[in-house]
Amino acid sequence: MQSFKIDSPYNNQIKLKVSQGHFATTSSHINYYIDLATLKARSSEAQAVAKSMASDYMASSVVDTIVCMDGTEVIGAYLAEYLTASGIVSMNQHGTIYVIRPDINSVGQLTFTDNMIQMITNKHVLLLLATATTGRTVEKAVECIEYYGGKISGISSIFSAAYAVENHDVHAIFHAEDIEGYESFSSHDCPYCKSGVPLDGIISAGGFSEFKNRQ
Repeated sequence: MQSFKIDSPYNNQIKLKVSQGHFATTSSHINYYIDLATLKARSSEAQAVAKSMASDYMASSVVDTIVCMDGTEVIGAYLAEYLTASGIVSMNQHGTIYVIRPDINSVGQLTFTDNMIQMITNKHVLLLLATATTGRTVEKAVECIEYYGGKISGISSIFSAAYAVENHDVHAIFHAEDIEGYESFSSHDCPYCKSGVPLDGIISAGGFSEFKNRQ
């Protein structure tokens, strides 16, 4: 697979590593794999991502809780610090921001455990993701947060192919147009599948599993 990096115009520490090929996600087939492992796990890079994301929110915003998807908890912790330092208001009694993640039950639904519900109900929630390709993960997360009585105060993602989902703007550091030729298809409408091009691997929230023994 051919791989290369794309620099963020906002911070030279934020580099998007992408590989061209034919990949399957839970909701679509795409022609680029976006490797976000170091941006999510390496302290300096996660901090740079959080700083960039924090600039999207004005001091008048209210954020009580950050809900982290796709293993973005390290970024979420830094983001909470930057938002607090920039004057973001939290209505929590202790004046600081909760940083949590949902569970996924046996049928793929997002849920929050009983001890976490108080951090969602009647709270202003910022939803944090690594990627938003088709918007389905965002839709599921928004539905879950609103089911538990939370109010969406913002949505941030490192990469997003969508600018808005469920009438909420999606703030992203990188967009689809930053990757030349980026495309996403439904699994039933994928031109690569129709042309007999085999999958290079499967992409999940945890990363990439390559098919090493393709024929």
